[in-house]
Amino acid sequence: MHEIDGSYGEGGGQLVRTAVALSAMTGKAIALHNIRARRPRPGLAAQHLTAVRAVAALCRAEITGLELGAREFTFRPGGLQGGHFDFNVGTAGSVILVLQAALPAAFACGAPIHLRLTGGTDVKAAPPLDYFRYVLLPLLAKMGLSVNVTVLRRGYYPRGGGEIEVSLPPVKELRPLCMDTAGAAYEIEGIIHTANLPGHIAERMRQAALRKLQDFGNTHIDCQRLGRNEAMGQGGAIVLWARTPWVLLGAAATAERGVPAERIGEEAAQALSDEISAGATLDIHASDQLLIYLALAQGASRLLLRNFTPHAQTTLWLLRQFLPLRFQTTQRGELTCLDLIPR
Repeated sequence: MHEIDGSYGEGGGQLVRTAVALSAMTGKAIALHNIRARRPRPGLAAQHLTAVRAVAALCRAEITGLELGAREFTFRPGGLQGGHFDFNVGTAGSVILVLQAALPAAFACGAPIHLRLTGGTDVKAAPPLDYFRYVLLPLLAKMGLSVNVTVLRRGYYPRGGGEIEVSLPPVKELRPLCMDTAGAAYEIEGIIHTANLPGHIAERMRQAALRKLQDFGNTHIDCQRLGRNEAMGQGGAIVLWARTPWVLLGAAATAERGVPAERIGEEAAQALSDEISAGATLDIHASDQLLIYLALAQGASRLLLRNFTPHAQTTLWLLRQFLPLRFQTTQRGELTCLDLIPR
């Protein structure tokens, strides 16, 4: 059994999610301890429990010690299996973070998978649903992984209640991503949604984002206003992406009570502007989430990162606990060039 220190590096929920995904994919049992030890509320929250249980269902794992607030548990995977699965966070915890654990394991099972998830779709400290749909999934498609998403209802803090369905066919192998130049001619697009809120809020977000991005040429941002049939509670988010023939960069921000709409729009636009201006080929949030797939690809990947984040460094450390993986980093001016070489 592999002992995994849950406080290593960044030491957050992503380490837990990635660890159980890797355990399921490799068949290696793990004992996780010191889970989220340096967080204000250490131990497992509801969304972490759902993520672990989701992966456990996919691989028929035996788990001991798994409960709300737990700081350690053991995870003994069985064989991966396809089929239909239904997971409910029970709170506004992010369904996208649950997918961060379940999707790699689902890809590895070699059979069709259909997932139905209930919880928060657009919540603070997690990728919004539209970032998952319009940034992460197109990047996975470049690698050969096809994922279909159906949005049944949006859900926000504190009630949750959002529902999505995710299906993917079996995949034999993943292609690497070799992106060592960004190009110059960017097409910038975006989507803003607000739910059960006055219509001017989305437009104020949009105008603030457009002002921030005006130096990059034409930018098209759609606005969607959702009602009670389409969303549970009040909330919203802005997701922006910039595309060239070689790369896709994304940025996002979620609406928060008491925070002006203009600030939300400016925050997302500034983040995307920083990625474009730096010449990155993968944004800092996508790099964290794609590393597990790149480690399983059939060939070496190369990325240019604006910031080699603690999340990415922790994930690479964890990947090497399970997989025969080599990586190296070199500086290209202010960028970090990351070479990832599966053996």
